[in-house]
Amino acid sequence: MSDLPIVPKKFKLVVRDERSRKQMNVVKRELGREDVASVINACDAGREGELIFAYLYEKAGSRLPVKRLWLNSMTAAAISDAFAALRPSQEFATLEQAARSRSEADWIVGMNASRAATIRLRSSFDGAVSLGRVQTPTLAILARREQEIRDFRPEPYWVVDARFLAGAERVGDAERQRAYDGRFHAGANPRIATQAEAEAVVAACDGASGTITKVDKRESRDRAPLLYDLSSLQRDASSRYGFYARRTLAAAQRLYEEHKALTYPRTSSRYITSDMVAEIKPIAALVGGQREYAAAARYVTGLDVLPLGRVVNNEKVTDHHAIIPTLADRHPVEKMDEDDRRIYDLVVRRFLAVFHPEAVFENTRVETTVAGQHVFRTRGKLLLVPGWRGVYGEGVSPLAADAGAEEDDEGADQQLPSLEQGERAAVKRVALSAKETKPPRRYSDGTLIDAMETAGRLVDDEELREAMKDSGIGTPATRAAIIERLLQVGYIERDGRALVVTEKGLNVIRLLGEHALTSPSLTGEWEHRLARIETGGDTRAAFMADIAKFAQETVAQLDTTLKDVRIPRANLGPCPVCGQDIIENRKGYSCWSREDPGCGFVIWKAKAGKNLTTQVARELIKTGRTARPVTGFKSRAGRSFRSRLALMQTPEGRWRVEFDEPWARAGSKPPEADELAGGEAAASAAAGREPGGEQAAAA
Repeated sequence: MSDLPIVPKKFKLVVRDERSRKQMNVVKRELGREDVASVINACDAGREGELIFAYLYEKAGSRLPVKRLWLNSMTAAAISDAFAALRPSQEFATLEQAARSRSEADWIVGMNASRAATIRLRSSFDGAVSLGRVQTPTLAILARREQEIRDFRPEPYWVVDARFLAGAERVGDAERQRAYDGRFHAGANPRIATQAEAEAVVAACDGASGTITKVDKRESRDRAPLLYDLSSLQRDASSRYGFYARRTLAAAQRLYEEHKALTYPRTSSRYITSDMVAEIKPIAALVGGQREYAAAARYVTGLDVLPLGRVVNNEKVTDHHAIIPTLADRHPVEKMDEDDRRIYDLVVRRFLAVFHPEAVFENTRVETTVAGQHVFRTRGKLLLVPGWRGVYGEGVSPLAADAGAEEDDEGADQQLPSLEQGERAAVKRVALSAKETKPPRRYSDGTLIDAMETAGRLVDDEELREAMKDSGIGTPATRAAIIERLLQVGYIERDGRALVVTEKGLNVIRLLGEHALTSPSLTGEWEHRLARIETGGDTRAAFMADIAKFAQETVAQLDTTLKDVRIPRANLGPCPVCGQDIIENRKGYSCWSREDPGCGFVIWKAKAGKNLTTQVARELIKTGRTARPVTGFKSRAGRSFRSRLALMQTPEGRWRVEFDEPWARAGSKPPEADELAGGEAAASAAAGREPGGEQAAAA
């Protein structure tokens, strides 16, 4: 602790590994050639692109004069114009200073906070306590939701639903066509507090006749979504296909690098530049060669004037424009695996949809009054003009979340028959249903990326979410890596699509309390200062001095608040063999203690590259096996897989946790997990290459 804070006067660059060393040697050799008189920096037109060049140039020891190619559009004309207008590198000196400041500040704060917390919590936690500017507020978002779920106490309520038949004299098929459902409302509230009240409503309405007292029809319009950036693509792939963020990024990266079918995916922009307008119709014609996109593509290519207001915006394109299909000779769809094909399909349909008109719906609200006082409400929704939704199939929502949305308390939307106000409606049946209030849902990869983008605020409106990007946590390129980092250090676990915070993760956030590291506003403050450095309104020296001060204050605060903290080890209940309490220790869960050696029963934490959690251990102790597959195991080849587990006893009487799957019983190798199909290596490589990511601080 006395060594902290560590604030280097100068940061040294080290080549990361042998693969990087080979590539660095190539760069150094090229920069050292006698026939090379100058260098063109053609990295991304942004802060992190400037940093990549600065690192390579510095590590190579080059002294060659530098010109800057500033380019954020990849059309042939834009590339030609940019080369014809190379700019002096000195123009971008403040951009480099801001980039270095961000990188070094992340290292200083992450390293010192992690080391201080690890030292003070050594007796409570196994391994390092990893903290950082991006990962810690992300963990805080998850931990607060987890606490809300744990604190939630369900409350019972009842609803009453009725099936009505308009025009009671009708018979046969016409009856079914004129049938509709309604839900009882007391004023605006569909919930009934007690079963007795619900039964009274059922008794009063059973066999009775009602009157349609209100039919309200209103037209609504639904605009096409904006083009994809990486965050919105990950969000939709998570919602529609259950893809993890890294899986979506891996597929998008392959579509960019290998198949040349999509533009650069690690972008935060949802717009294209004005010089790309001439390519829109040719791209539409290219993808229209595939049968499933032909009709939508014909509409776009047939437009006399393209609707560009929500598509083209030079101001909102910095390093890279939105993800769209590329203009190529052809897209090799036949070479794409299933993941690649799905992501390609999302991007192509979004690209075509954005040039289509609004979808038009007719929303109908019906009220049926029974026995003069009991009001039942009905909602109907009819697609009148498919508009952009026709690109996804007429009347079919582009998102699975829309199509498969759960019924809310108001009742589900229906396809309604023709109904008239004042018409009689017989009650064909009426029944009550017992329900209970539900806790908030855990985050998935997609909804967490949403929350990171909007700094934890619940924002559904697409345009408002766009406006909040500058105050979000992390960048589109790094958010998947942050989720994986939280999994890696044991702060969260996956349960299907849900991200579940572990006891370690919850305790870290509880112990930090209101420290600035847990707040998304810290990133906002840093970004404000860094933007001022870029424009000359602030200096790198002043910013780094404040970062050193912040690191010192953080170390002192963690030293004080965590010094005497002792977190008790988890108690998993009685041992199934001897009945003594099973307590968590560093390596496993057993009934052993310093006072009593116990009976020898133990569940070791380490299993195929994963530490078994208390939840898994509890289930094994209670039932002898896990009901659902546990994720996160690693094969000897480094592939991730999932498996059910079972607690077995060897002939010698020792207890072992074994894989409880047919392939394990047959002595075969584990299959690759479906959530990683075709993309684990690419995702890892992509995450590793990202220069703008938070430095992983280890004790």
